[in-house]
Amino acid sequence: MATSIYVGNLPWSATEDAVRDLFSAHGDPISVKLISDRETGRARGFGFVEMEDDEAQNAISALNGMDFGGRALRVNKAEERRPAPRRW
Repeated sequence: MATSIYVGNLPWSATEDAVRDLFSAHGDPISVKLISDRETGRARGFGFVEMEDDEAQNAISALNGMDFGGRALRVNKAEERRPAPRRW
């Protein structure tokens, strides 16, 4: 089973390939998605990596707090997103 990992405090210059390379040292990332602003297209400084459960736990333990591009990463298991309340 795969686990989704939240990766926060990424440098604005981070790319999906660079994040994939970082996580590859701890297993094989299934997917990497960096989030960007819908209107401006600029990076928002966070993203998600999907890995197998045991590899994900190893990556979280090893990478949380690690310096990446001059910033201390925040890496933890992603929480399920709650649906946004409907606006009428």
